[in-house]
Amino acid sequence: MSARERCILAIDLGTSGPKVALVTPEGEILAHAYAPTEIRFLPDGGIEQDPSEWWQAICAATRRLLNEGTVTREAIAAICCASLYSTTTPVDRDGQPLMNAILWMDTRGAPYIAEITRGPLRLQNYGLGRLFTWLRLTGGVPTHSGKDSIAHILYIKHARPEVYRATYKFLEPKDYINLRLTGQFAATYDSMNLHWLTDNRRIDHIVYHERLLALTGLEREKLPPLRRTIDWLGRLRPEAAAELDLPPGIPVLAGATDAQSAAVGSGAVRDFEAHLYLGTSSWISCHLPYKKTDLIRNMASLPSAIPGRYYLANEQECAGVCLNFLRDSLFYAPDELDTGTAPAEVYRRFDRLAEQAPPGSRGVLFAPWLVGERTPVEDALIRGGFFNLSLGVERRDLVRAVFEGVAFNARWLLEGVEHFLRRRLDAIRFIGGGAQSEVWCQIHADILNRTILQMKEPLWASVRGAAFLAAVALKWLTFEDIPARVQVARRFLPDATRRLLYERLFREFRGLYRATRPVCARLNAPPEHSIA
Repeated sequence: MSARERCILAIDLGTSGPKVALVTPEGEILAHAYAPTEIRFLPDGGIEQDPSEWWQAICAATRRLLNEGTVTREAIAAICCASLYSTTTPVDRDGQPLMNAILWMDTRGAPYIAEITRGPLRLQNYGLGRLFTWLRLTGGVPTHSGKDSIAHILYIKHARPEVYRATYKFLEPKDYINLRLTGQFAATYDSMNLHWLTDNRRIDHIVYHERLLALTGLEREKLPPLRRTIDWLGRLRPEAAAELDLPPGIPVLAGATDAQSAAVGSGAVRDFEAHLYLGTSSWISCHLPYKKTDLIRNMASLPSAIPGRYYLANEQECAGVCLNFLRDSLFYAPDELDTGTAPAEVYRRFDRLAEQAPPGSRGVLFAPWLVGERTPVEDALIRGGFFNLSLGVERRDLVRAVFEGVAFNARWLLEGVEHFLRRRLDAIRFIGGGAQSEVWCQIHADILNRTILQMKEPLWASVRGAAFLAAVALKWLTFEDIPARVQVARRFLPDATRRLLYERLFREFRGLYRATRPVCARLNAPPEHSIA
């Protein structure tokens, strides 16, 4: 059977659930399926998910996909997984989770980061000696927000010591799913980025560094061995094959985080080619050939999914999820929507309302900082909401304000990325669920003042990227072949008539952060917390 007659089973485990697809080496998505997973919000500010639900959802989506009969099971040449990251699952020697996974939005580890990064002489609240050690070795530094993987592990060590003692390995979601698939404990260079424990100076030789382990007080044996994204991890175990309804023995690739996989799937694989992702969260990123850090804007170039390359991302925590908030908390009571109303229909309603509202939303601003922010400012206490409401504001204005607020924050991200790169980015590839909305595409083009390239099937960019990684590992493709295999659906050019309006509103948007920061700090300051 030739390569073109075979396909790859690509898995993209996102915050809201896994997307599973059958993808050809050319990047054509033959069939796909999705299954939701639950997020648990805890009274102490914790945000968790059950890893067993990830696996169950992946199995359910895969069985449903295969039962469609698009391809035979024997045509699947490889399996590759991408996933959310900065999410920590402690497992025992048998690979069983010892507690729920701590999600990327969880900030309970912040006090412990403050402890390990302090010092007598400080810069940006980091002890100078420790700061320079992290910057020199990794290119970055643990964020004080407590949202990085290292913060989650330190939280477990101090607040759940019995779990810490019983932990054999701490795994990111992709690496946990790979363990279920193959029985192999492993991580990739990119999935360990936000642990801040690896020496990234030699991009072709990433290793854990003893000095960083000593700074954090973590044991090397609790961390998984490191692999490249395009390394073969093992073969599908019979037990996993039975649950997935697949033949055992299919090769499994090490895979990548969703941000890295989406970058590949967007087609922006050459240096300084940018893509904008809009899903639950949002980011602007590109590949680049050098290691660099911008401490002020909380940005660094880190190991990429493409071997031998670095990757830069500037991320906002809440983007598409702001529409879920709008839907569930403000617009629709549980009995307002028909039981048969799909989420996609609600989003189409929002599109229509946003199109009906005037640009600028009658002066209403929406700040999307619903769980704090990571970049371009690191602030776990900032909160969002609507500003400048009046009795004349209509529903359509509120919807458009959310669309515009997310885009204003993306412009803030873009400024940081362009400052980091010392160059202007244009023709930005747009992917993720939000890129399906043409009105949101145009709003981003207008507010960013950049050409926006809406990519074909933008929702499936990450699974396409996972398939491309497998195709490269199988030697069906090279990374240089990928851009020609990702199609642009439509180009959106900035509307010059809206330029001055959005320039003025963007200045007010940034000013809103400065004005509300002290208020949010007072309202959301945690109680005194001892970590002794």
